[in-house]
Amino acid sequence: MSSRYPKFRNDHGLAEIRIGAREFLCIGVSPPQDHPHVYINMGDQDKILCPYCATLFRFDPLLGPRAADPSDSLHVDP
Repeated sequence: MSSRYPKFRNDHGLAEIRIGAREFLCIGVSPPQDHPHVYINMGDQDKILCPYCATLFRFDPLLGPRAADPSDSLHVDP
Protein backbone atom coordinates (compact mmCIF):
# COMPACT_ATOMS: atom_id res chain seq x y z
CA MET A 1 0.00 0.00 0.00
CA SER A 2 2.81 2.46 0.78
CA SER A 3 4.05 2.72 -2.80
CA ARG A 4 0.59 3.55 -4.12
CA TYR A 5 -0.17 6.39 -1.69
CA PRO A 6 2.00 9.38 -0.80
CA LYS A 7 3.31 9.59 2.75
CA PHE A 8 3.16 12.83 4.71
CA ARG A 9 4.86 13.82 7.96
CA ASN A 10 4.68 16.72 10.38
CA ASP A 11 8.28 17.26 11.52
CA HIS A 12 7.60 20.94 12.31
CA GLY A 13 4.60 20.32 14.58
CA LEU A 14 2.38 22.48 12.39
CA ALA A 15 -1.32 22.96 13.08
CA GLU A 16 -2.15 22.27 9.42
CA ILE A 17 -0.52 20.79 6.33
CA ARG A 18 -1.96 21.35 2.87
CA ILE A 19 -1.72 18.37 0.52
CA GLY A 20 -2.75 17.52 -3.03
CA ALA A 21 -4.03 14.00 -2.29
CA ARG A 22 -7.26 12.75 -0.78
CA GLU A 23 -5.84 9.27 -0.08
CA PHE A 24 -2.50 9.12 1.71
CA LEU A 25 -0.50 7.78 4.63
CA CYS A 26 0.32 9.84 7.70
CA ILE A 27 3.55 8.75 9.39
CA GLY A 28 3.61 11.40 12.14
CA VAL A 29 7.24 12.52 12.06
CA SER A 30 10.30 11.24 10.22
CA PRO A 31 11.63 7.80 11.12
CA PRO A 32 12.70 6.51 13.54
CA GLN A 33 10.22 8.56 15.63
CA ASP A 34 7.34 7.89 13.20
CA HIS A 35 4.03 6.45 14.36
CA PRO A 36 2.37 3.48 12.64
CA HIS A 37 1.69 4.51 9.06
CA VAL A 38 -2.02 5.34 8.98
CA TYR A 39 -4.03 5.15 5.75
CA ILE A 40 -6.38 8.13 5.48
CA ASN A 41 -9.11 8.66 2.89
CA MET A 42 -10.68 12.14 2.92
CA GLY A 43 -13.50 11.16 0.62
CA ASP A 44 -15.32 14.38 -0.29
CA GLN A 45 -14.04 16.29 2.74
CA ASP A 46 -11.56 19.15 2.39
CA LYS A 47 -9.84 18.49 5.71
CA ILE A 48 -9.25 15.58 8.06
CA LEU A 49 -7.36 14.83 11.26
CA CYS A 50 -4.93 11.96 11.56
CA PRO A 51 -6.51 9.74 14.22
CA TYR A 52 -3.07 8.86 15.58
CA CYS A 53 -1.22 12.20 15.86
CA ALA A 54 -4.06 14.71 15.27
CA THR A 55 -2.28 16.51 12.41
CA LEU A 56 -4.86 18.41 10.36
CA PHE A 57 -4.51 17.76 6.64
CA ARG A 58 -6.28 20.11 4.23
CA PHE A 59 -6.82 19.18 0.57
CA ASP A 60 -5.53 21.82 -1.84
CA PRO A 61 -6.54 21.18 -5.48
CA LEU A 62 -3.74 23.47 -6.69
CA LEU A 63 -1.13 21.01 -5.42
CA GLY A 64 -0.16 17.84 -7.26
CA PRO A 65 -1.08 14.45 -5.75
CA ARG A 66 2.41 14.04 -4.26
CA ALA A 67 2.86 17.63 -3.14
CA ALA A 68 2.48 19.39 0.19
CA ASP A 69 2.79 22.81 1.74
CA PRO A 70 5.28 22.93 3.35
CA SER A 71 6.98 20.85 0.67
CA ASP A 72 9.17 18.91 3.11
CA SER A 73 6.03 17.38 4.63
CA LEU A 74 6.12 14.79 1.84
CA HIS A 75 8.08 11.77 3.05
CA VAL A 76 10.07 9.82 0.47
CA ASP A 77 11.39 6.42 1.53
CA PRO A 78 15.16 6.14 1.11
